[in-house]
Amino acid sequence: MRKTYNHKFNMFDLYDSTVRGLRAFPHLIINRITRRVDDELIERLMLATTEVNGCELCSYAHTKMALKQGFSQEEIDALLSGSKAYVKENEAIAIFFAQHYADTMAKPDKESFEKLKQKYGKKEAMVMVRSIQVMMMANIQGVPISAFIARLKGNTYDTSSLFYEIGMMLFTLLVFPIGLLDALLRSILRIPIIRFNSTT
Repeated sequence: MRKTYNHKFNMFDLYDSTVRGLRAFPHLIINRITRRVDDELIERLMLATTEVNGCELCSYAHTKMALKQGFSQEEIDALLSGSKAYVKENEAIAIFFAQHYADTMAKPDKESFEKLKQKYGKKEAMVMVRSIQVMMMANIQGVPISAFIARLKGNTYDTSSLFYEIGMMLFTLLVFPIGLLDALLRSILRIPIIRFNSTT
């Protein structure tokens, strides 16, 4: 059975998500200590983001993580299929924001972010956004790797090519040192970490 991309990301998407993800990552480490946002909710946000982006590599890795955290296989399957069956009422706005963020290719509507802040608080909302951004970085790097692995198994993705898959994987290696410097500079200059949809 042939597969297809949920989103076929380009090199700009990869670079942009890497810079945002590298900026966000230290804040997730801090959240592990402060517990401002529960680890289980962070994992649900990451699974919801991965469902939209369709990264098989990330789905596999985060399924293992979620199982270790005590998630049931049914809940994981539901999150990875986009089902609302296991979405808790008090987490629904956060889960839907994660899906919206990924679906809009990291350009959410400002109104959706305002709802996130109103529901959970500004600092909590920013932790959630950063967890989504880290997952976006992993997804965009992981999608071409997933396609390449599928190709090796004789199950190529529609609209993909060996050139695209290898090119994106090599670009990932080049992006990290440059992206890290860019992330540090943006943090020093306090450039906003969220880019809103300019049409709303």
